[in-house]
Amino acid sequence: MSGRLEGKVAIVTGGASGIGRATVELFEAEGAKVILADIQDDRGEAIAQTSPNIRYVHTDVTQERDIKAMIDAAVEAWGRLDILFNNAGTAEPDAEMEYIGADVFDRTMSLHVRAALLGIKHAVPVMREQGGGSIVSTASVAGIGTNYGPVCYSIAKAAIMHLTKLAAVRLAADKIRVNCVNPGMITTAVFGRAMGLSQDEAEEKYDVLRQVSSFAQPLPVGGEGVDIAEAVVYLGSDAARFVTGQALVVDGGLTAGTPPDPEGGTQKMLAEMLGADFEALKQKARGS
Repeated sequence: MSGRLEGKVAIVTGGASGIGRATVELFEAEGAKVILADIQDDRGEAIAQTSPNIRYVHTDVTQERDIKAMIDAAVEAWGRLDILFNNAGTAEPDAEMEYIGADVFDRTMSLHVRAALLGIKHAVPVMREQGGGSIVSTASVAGIGTNYGPVCYSIAKAAIMHLTKLAAVRLAADKIRVNCVNPGMITTAVFGRAMGLSQDEAEEKYDVLRQVSSFAQPLPVGGEGVDIAEAVVYLGSDAARFVTGQALVVDGGLTAGTPPDPEGGTQKMLAEMLGADFEALKQKARGS
């Protein structure tokens, strides 16, 4: 690796699996010292055993005291905090509007939005005192479009995008950059969890998810956690020193549009409904 984060100290919430784990591993490979914050103790401890530059801290991000404790842990261990990656989250099965439970909404907002806000709150004093830092949060394409995720999850991710802008503007004078990353269909457990599967069951379906994502977006490859990790490394590094208040979309082209149907799709159906000769129209368009 190129040492893009050499000398930096980072925290990754939800770092024991999925995007979080990929980011912890890439951060460490790029020279950072990392606090892995999660509630999955066995997984977190196992990852921490792989490097002296990774430390696991049990952190329930729905509890403010845990958020403060993880930031204190970074400062106590290495004297500073350069990068905070607010990444912890999950999705619950979707419901029609009239059946959405207030409890599901409250849990989702607490885990995603409230946790990101409190992470920023407690990181700011440390970063301000040392002269700056970078905060990145995981949003989603679900916060951009209306058909990319469950309702409550989508609302939360849209809120994270706006929180990012607010924080970026208010903290710019302190040289604290604030951005978010918007993953598309990445091979993680979040999609399986949204379908009611357990964490382990969802992870067993990764091959299926890769197949689905490879034809649901223009790029015919499945997105992986490391694809998001690379984006977060960039946003956390000095290479992004002039980037703040942005939502970096990493989605294989999903939000750009769906790939054209080689069989004609909607255009063919419209031609048939209007009584036109679709094949003749195709030949004419080709100049033949």
